[in-house]
Amino acid sequence: MTNANPTDLAARAAEAIRNLNHATQSVKGELVNPGDAYEVVASLKALTQRLPQTFDQVSGFLGALATTGAVTADYGAPDDHLAEARSALASAAIISQTLTEHLDRAHSALAPLGYDTTTDALTGL
Repeated sequence: MTNANPTDLAARAAEAIRNLNHATQSVKGELVNPGDAYEVVASLKALTQRLPQTFDQVSGFLGALATTGAVTADYGAPDDHLAEARSALASAAIISQTLTEHLDRAHSALAPLGYDTTTDALTGL
């Protein structure tokens, strides 16, 4: 991957998820068998496993900013906004861990599934 700043990388990640949303629409027909779902869920699980580190690092950056006294705010005290953002990021990390656990369950449930090529998927015949 080429070097890019965090803002660009986050924007690319958001765009990748938007593209994934389009690709997984049933009318697109790009999910063909249970193995496809298994692989998608595995990748999403990896994504959610990595998010807490990002949230923690952004929170650490905000904490360091708070110590500089160089942050301004359009309204209210900058320290209050920084504290709220850091609290929300800590919550997001916990929620991401919970999401990972649920994706792990879905991934495990998909593991034994295969696609029966002897039947017509649309008619069941």
